[in-house]
Amino acid sequence: MLDDQWFSEALASDGSAFSLKIKRKLHEEQSEFQFLEIYETEHFGNLMVIDGCTMVSTRDNFLYHEMMSHTVLFTHPNPKNVLIIGGGDCGTLREVLKHPGVERAVQIDIDERVTRLAEIYFPELCESNNDPRADLKFIDGIKWVKDAAPNSIDIIIIDSTDPVGPAEGLFCADFYRDCFKALTENGIVVQQSESPLLHMKILSEMRGEMQAAGFDHHQTVFFPQCIYPSGWWSATMASKNPFAAFREQDAASKTFDTVYYNSDIHKASLAMPEFFKKAFAK
Repeated sequence: MLDDQWFSEALASDGSAFSLKIKRKLHEEQSEFQFLEIYETEHFGNLMVIDGCTMVSTRDNFLYHEMMSHTVLFTHPNPKNVLIIGGGDCGTLREVLKHPGVERAVQIDIDERVTRLAEIYFPELCESNNDPRADLKFIDGIKWVKDAAPNSIDIIIIDSTDPVGPAEGLFCADFYRDCFKALTENGIVVQQSESPLLHMKILSEMRGEMQAAGFDHHQTVFFPQCIYPSGWWSATMASKNPFAAFREQDAASKTFDTVYYNSDIHKASLAMPEFFKKAFAK
């Protein structure tokens, strides 16, 4: 807390900070894995903070959840079985289950307390938790993927925190190899890949680990995310084979509502800044 009116997440290494004016603290606890806080803010609704880092707010969560889900689901030719690693606030699960063709969505977050707090303070994100296609598990996602049947999952969404603590093992080649094995022939893994402005080192290392695991094809999507460092975020998709053509017509005629995502946003999100092109030029 900056003082009794503001929550601030400071990045000393980048000389920057993001702050939200708050009304009050609603909850705090130390779970088995991390320190969880919930604030009521002046203008962003409720805010979840994990280990001092902003995670989700009522006002802008749709940006992240929609771009983490619909871009990959409309890139895959026919996604039926989806796995979400992390995503304890359940917003990504809600977006995934908007797709009528999805037959099963397994969400695995190691910390059940994140989901239980989301059910209280972000109930709108949890409205699909009782969908018969949803399977919520509170176990080690890394082990679950390692034990998964080969060629059994169409899409793996890694909706994780930063690559430290419980999420560190989700950014390494060993884990990506297990994802590669579990994915079907047209399978895609997508992972939140931090800020392209502040975290190019993480992005580069992540792509390198994916490549080492056998994923030769990559696409990074870019989108705004107000409460995250720099306000500019990304997600990186990786596949075994060249990506199928984006199902533009399906996205344009989608039968469900979104706040941010549409077919034009999808196409625009794939446009690479010059510095990014140069960093990953073949």
